[in-house]
Amino acid sequence: MTWVRGLYLLFALLVFPIILLLFAQWPLRDLVQAGSRLANDMGQLSFGLYMATAITAASWAGIHLACHLPGLHHAKAGEGAQTGWRTWAVFLCVAPWALFILLTYRDPVLQSLQQIERFPDTGHPGFFLMRVAVMWMALLVLAHAVWALLSPLWTKRGTP
Repeated sequence: MTWVRGLYLLFALLVFPIILLLFAQWPLRDLVQAGSRLANDMGQLSFGLYMATAITAASWAGIHLACHLPGLHHAKAGEGAQTGWRTWAVFLCVAPWALFILLTYRDPVLQSLQQIERFPDTGHPGFFLMRVAVMWMALLVLAHAVWALLSPLWTKRGTP
């Protein structure tokens, strides 16, 4: 699925602002004596969005430490890998957790979005995106679990 790879690549580009912002906080603090807390907040925000996507991207690619079960990632699907009970077991562990996060965290995220919530310690804008990143991660994890479960059916029918 090319669009999934493109989406992961787009979020992978966040590594550059993470490096730049977290490196810049020291010169900003020591030399400029201004802006270091903002650089730190924006670096943390970029890292949160990056990691929310990277966890599922690693599982999709089959390189995540906890996801080396055959048939559970994009690279092995359709190659005759064992799917069966292992795929169901992972689905039954992951899907309820992801649904729980999506349902219980929905109202706090919506409230945060409505208020355009700021970082509590510094008052800088953008903290609402950290809350959105939690929902994003749960949505990606759920989508990956559903895909892993249904992809053998799509492969048998000839539908990618």
